[in-house]
Amino acid sequence: MCYSLSIQSSIDFRNRSSVKIHGDRAILTSNLPTLRRIPSLPERDRRRKLLLCSGRSVGSLRFTGNTAVHLCGIPRHRLRVSCSDARRSPEETAAEMTAQPNFSEFITSERVKVVAMLALALALCNADRVVMSVAIVPLSLSRGWSKSFSGIVQSSFLWGYLISPIAGGTLVDRYGGKVVMAWGVALWSLATFLTPWAADSSLWALLAARAMVGVAEGVALPCMNNMVARWFPSTERSRAVGIAMAGFQLGNVVGLMLSPILMSQGGIYGPFVIFGLSGFLWLLVWLSATSSAPDRHPQITKSELEYIKQKQQTSTGENKRNTTGGIPPFGRLLSKMPTWAVIVANSMHSWGFFVILSWMPIYFNSVYHVNLKQAAWFSAVPWSMMAFTGYIAGFWSDLLIRRGTSITLTRKIMQSIGFIGPGISLIGLTTAKQPLVASAWLSLAVGLKSFSHLGFLINLQEIAPEYSGVLHGMCLTAGTLAAIVGTVGTGFFVELLGSFQGFILLTAILYLLSALFYNIYATGERVDFDTTA
Repeated sequence: MCYSLSIQSSIDFRNRSSVKIHGDRAILTSNLPTLRRIPSLPERDRRRKLLLCSGRSVGSLRFTGNTAVHLCGIPRHRLRVSCSDARRSPEETAAEMTAQPNFSEFITSERVKVVAMLALALALCNADRVVMSVAIVPLSLSRGWSKSFSGIVQSSFLWGYLISPIAGGTLVDRYGGKVVMAWGVALWSLATFLTPWAADSSLWALLAARAMVGVAEGVALPCMNNMVARWFPSTERSRAVGIAMAGFQLGNVVGLMLSPILMSQGGIYGPFVIFGLSGFLWLLVWLSATSSAPDRHPQITKSELEYIKQKQQTSTGENKRNTTGGIPPFGRLLSKMPTWAVIVANSMHSWGFFVILSWMPIYFNSVYHVNLKQAAWFSAVPWSMMAFTGYIAGFWSDLLIRRGTSITLTRKIMQSIGFIGPGISLIGLTTAKQPLVASAWLSLAVGLKSFSHLGFLINLQEIAPEYSGVLHGMCLTAGTLAAIVGTVGTGFFVELLGSFQGFILLTAILYLLSALFYNIYATGERVDFDTTA
C-alpha cells in the first residue's frame, strides 16, 4: 500500500521522521531515503508531491497549514495534517498541534465575547457622539446659529478629544484596558446624560459637557487596541478589529436613525438621556464579565488560554505591558518614519470621518432639501455599509496573512483600498444630482474606508506592541487636530464659497496623497524604538 501526500509549500525533511494525520492516526512509512519525488510528474508538480511507502516505522512528520493528504485507493478522501520538527520537545509538539479553531469555536470563545463588549462600548461611543449632529439642526434654527457657529459647537467634542488620547493611551499601557475603558464609559455617559441640563443653563455649559464627552471618549480606541493585542493572536486580530469597529460604525447608524425618532417622542434632548443611561447598563456587564488579559479571566477554558498563549509566543513582547510608570519615549517614537505613516493615516482618517459624520445631515438637508428625518436616514446608510465591509475586510486580511502574504504588504493593500476608494468615491459624490445617488456614492466611500482599519489601526500593535496605547494616543491627538480643522473649516468654507463641493474635492485629494505616503513609509514589522533614526 502507498500514500500520496500533497503539500502546498516546500518542506525540508531533514530531522523530521513521521507523518501524523489530525485525529492522531499515524501513517507508518519507510525510512527517510524512500521519501522520494514521483518521477513521472512534471517538474512543477514534483516540488509539491511525495510518495510515502509503507514499511519500517520512522517516527513522526507533521505538516502545518492547509496541507491535504490523499490516501491511495480511497477516491476523493482528503484529510488535514499538521507539522512539527521531530527534534522538538513533546510539550512544544503538543502545543503546535493546537488546531486553528473553526468558525463555531471562534465565535463562541471568551475572546470573542470580550471583543463583542468592546464593540458595544464603541457603538455607545459613537451614538453619544453623533446625536449632536442631528440635534444641531433644530438647535441652530431655534437659536439662530450660523453654519460656521454650528461647526464650532460640533467641534467642542473634539476640544476634549484632543486632550485625553495620549494620557489615556499611557494609562492603558500601564493598567490594561478594562479599568480605563470602564472609567471612560462612565464619564462620557454621565456627560451625555447631563447635556440637556447644560444646554438649558448656558452655551458655555453645553460646550463644556460636549468637551467632557470628548475627553472620556479619547480612551476608547486605545483600550480596544490594547485588549485586542492581549486577547487575540496575530492571525485573528484583523477579524477582532473588524468586529469591534463594526460596533463603532453601528453606533453611527443607531445614533443617526434613532435620534430623530427619540426627538419626536421626547423632545430635542430625548436621545441624550436614553444613550447616557445605556452606558451605565453596559458598565455593569463589563465590570463583572471581562478582564484586561486572558490569564485573568475567571471563565476562560484551559484550551483557549493555551491556544492564545501558544500563538502569541511567536512574537516576543507582543503581550508585554509598560509598567515602569515613566514618561514614554516620545522622541524615539517620532524619530521613525513608520510612526509618521500611521500618524498621517490616522489624521486623514479622522478628517474624513468627522467631516462626513458632522456635516452629512446638514449636507442632505441643505443641498437636496430633504427633511431632518430623511437627512438622518440618508446619512446613516453609509455607516451600515462600513460595519458590514469592516468584518469582510478583517476576514480577508487574516486570510492573506495565513496564506503567506507578508504583514507589511497586507497592511498596505488594506490601507490603499481604504483611502484610494473613498477618494474616488467622494469625487463621484460631487456629481450626484439626487439624494439617493449621493447616498450611494457616500455609502461606497464610507464602506471602503473601513479597509483602512486593517491598515494603519491594527498596524499600531505591530510596530510598537509595548507602546501601542501611547502611540495610538499620539495618532488620535494628531487626528483630532485634523478633525477640528476639517469640521470647523467645512462651515467657513461653505459660507465663503456657498457650496460643499469644493471641500469634498479637497478631502478626496487628501485621501489619495495620504495613501501614497503610507505605502512609501509603513511597515508591518516591529520597529526598534530603542535607538533614534
